[in-house]
Amino acid sequence: MIEAVISTGTGPAKRSTWIGIAATALPLYLTMIAASAGALVDTALLGRHATATLAAFAIAMAVFSPATATVAGALRGVMPFVTPSKEDPDRLVPVVRSGTWLAIAVGAVAAAAVASVPLIGQVLGVPRVVLHQLGIFPLLLAGSVLAISVSSAATSVLVALGHAKAVMRAGLLGTAASTALSVLLVGGPGPLPSHGLTGAGIAMLASSMISACVNQVSIRRSIVLNGHSLYPGRPNVKQVWALGTVGIPLAGTVLVKFAVLGVLTFAVARIGTDSTAVHSIGISLVNLIFTAAVAVGQATIPLISDCATKHDSTGIRRSVRAGTWLALSVVGCIAASVIILSSWIVPLFTQDADVRQQVTDLLPLVLAVVVADALQAVVGFGLIGLKRTVPSFVATSVCYGVLAAVAAPVATSGGLAALWMALALANFLQAVSKTCSFYRHSTFNDTREYAPTAVREQ
Repeated sequence: MIEAVISTGTGPAKRSTWIGIAATALPLYLTMIAASAGALVDTALLGRHATATLAAFAIAMAVFSPATATVAGALRGVMPFVTPSKEDPDRLVPVVRSGTWLAIAVGAVAAAAVASVPLIGQVLGVPRVVLHQLGIFPLLLAGSVLAISVSSAATSVLVALGHAKAVMRAGLLGTAASTALSVLLVGGPGPLPSHGLTGAGIAMLASSMISACVNQVSIRRSIVLNGHSLYPGRPNVKQVWALGTVGIPLAGTVLVKFAVLGVLTFAVARIGTDSTAVHSIGISLVNLIFTAAVAVGQATIPLISDCATKHDSTGIRRSVRAGTWLALSVVGCIAASVIILSSWIVPLFTQDADVRQQVTDLLPLVLAVVVADALQAVVGFGLIGLKRTVPSFVATSVCYGVLAAVAAPVATSGGLAALWMALALANFLQAVSKTCSFYRHSTFNDTREYAPTAVREQ
């Protein structure tokens, strides 16, 4: 079934689709890479500030990262509603306003979770000395989550309208502001004092607010929306609910994935300290490489949504084929480069000779995991374009649910390699399930859709 969906398409149309996806995906990918680099700056500066401060930062980010990923996932559901209306301001404006209301609702829930980090830490038994370091940092992060939520809604609109470069501009400006403020407020160069976590929180809040503002300006300057008020006004509950029925399952999918990856970490921790370190580095590499697949997947949504509006099954599948091959090519090349250059790359993560060797030995499995993950992700984004996100949620819940159930015994009996094989298998089974769902939902009955009304009624 996977081969049926990603088989070769026609020449000129295929090349045009590849170029369109790549042109949209590249700015998104650069934005994500820049954001990841900015986060590393915060980690490095806080580590130099104090070990307890870095530990408190890690605790807060353990909630903040899945919260923001969940928000971003939920608001990707706005994209397939924007594309069919991209040339009609009267239809597009209500969608944008409802997207803003969905962002406020989802962002408020996520912000409340982030603001509760001290309480969560107490329940989980985090040492008081670490929690004491938090201060107002969780509140600053909560504000950042709200800004990220509004920014994510705007990002979905801009990508669907074909303005990925505007998203990159907003992301790069936000990252630049975050990096500069982190150096000044956390690093404390020269006579300037270091403000620790509070400084990092201010930098992150300023960054997310700048990105949100720049995105909002870009939307208002777009040709189709120029001169139209985007003030959300009173919520259209029915339309917000329609957006939520596509976006909320995506949020659930992200939460399930984060939760199960956490279970895997605990399962590895039972093996030993070295294995935990190796697993952590492996997951970091997967996340870094997988970003390319996410960028490509997002770039396919407008194309698929446009074809779905026309009930063009051929165009839908051609878009997913092109996105799949592009994602696999990029992800495969990056992962292969990491393996080839492992003697230079792995030492960046650890100086322990034993751990370095174990990480090097794990790299082929890292390749398998990330390639399978890229495959399932692009097909999952295809389902977003079709407004069919529940199948993705079900596939992830079942496959990762089984993985979570067997993680501890697999890790105990087979070690780290066996656990990563199980993770690669879970990703591949997700890809199979999502491909079957995509194939089913992308099949349109042309006779029924285009026949005269009298014929349909018969």
